[in-house]
Amino acid sequence: MKKIYSTTVKELGPMASDFLGEKMIILFGDMAPAELAEFCVVHTGNELTDTIEVGDILKINDAEYQIVEVGCEVQKNLGNLGHICLRFNNNADGESLEGSLYLEDKDVALPQVGSEIAIFKA
Repeated sequence: MKKIYSTTVKELGPMASDFLGEKMIILFGDMAPAELAEFCVVHTGNELTDTIEVGDILKINDAEYQIVEVGCEVQKNLGNLGHICLRFNNNADGESLEGSLYLEDKDVALPQVGSEIAIFKA
């Protein structure tokens, strides 16, 4: 599989884990404003080299999640700000929020500082 996105977790906002109950992780690049960073997984080394598509695979360390829907602003927001919502709910509600990347419904844990988050072409 070809890696098209890679970043490394730099810090975890003190409230980032509050969204796990909703099966959601909020990512933001290391230029995140302080008032937003407290809710986010802040990362560095934001490299996006291709278009994210349904069927691609998101990996957090060794855990893999298939992408089931890509919000219309994900490509731009991830590339420019490193800011998107990862929603591990298989998009069961059919919501298609612009800045959300929808993934298969599997258990998810908050990544740790130093973890790699990557996307691979299927």
